Amino acid sequence: MLLASSSFYVDPSDVCALSGATILLARHASHDEVGKVLSGRSAIPINPAGRAEAMRLARRLVDVPLAAIYSSPRRRAQDTAAIVAEPRGVTVETADGLDEIDFGEWQGRSFDDLDGDPDWARWNMARASAATPGGETMHAATKRAVRHIEAVAGAAPVLCVSHCDIIRGVVAHYLGLDADRLLAFDVDPASLTELAVYSGGARVVSLNERPR
Repeated sequence: MLLASSSFYVDPSDVCALSGATILLARHASHDEVGKVLSGRSAIPINPAGRAEAMRLARRLVDVPLAAIYSSPRRRAQDTAAIVAEPRGVTVETADGLDEIDFGEWQGRSFDDLDGDPDWARWNMARASAATPGGETMHAATKRAVRHIEAVAGAAPVLCVSHCDIIRGVVAHYLGLDADRLLAFDVDPASLTELAVYSGGARVVSLNERPR
């Protein structure tokens, strides 16, 4: 278990006193562009493999008493959230704070093409200071996601379906990691990351769990 706060160190002996509100972060399931194209804010849906992943995620959460399910506005996140929500009879709530990063002029470019772009290389080495071309900074994207998470944290668990780099940014924020370290850990399609959010920070309870 990973223990950290956005503002202060948490002594392991104090963990039981900081149980916090459970926030479950799920990355959307797979689609046809995963690993090939920087989809950004496109309307691409999940594919059949992604649907199977989302169903495994739904089974993993079947016994979790979710108070609400929030999703990024992107189609792939909405598709994933709907599969979890459907057997519960719950309406998925759209949350702009969970939206994918606005990659500006990079959206829709293949990763092979981006590999030759020096600005793309800088973005991946220095997320704390680099900028997207006409888009959003990593700091701004993380800030809006954290704001949403802390606003919906309550007595019962909440599921938030978002995107790889958004979840990475949130985890780095609560672990006190510099954004330049964002690529030091993975967030796979349809994976689950659990936070315990409390006043003043959060603990990362689990990271990148892949339901089977």
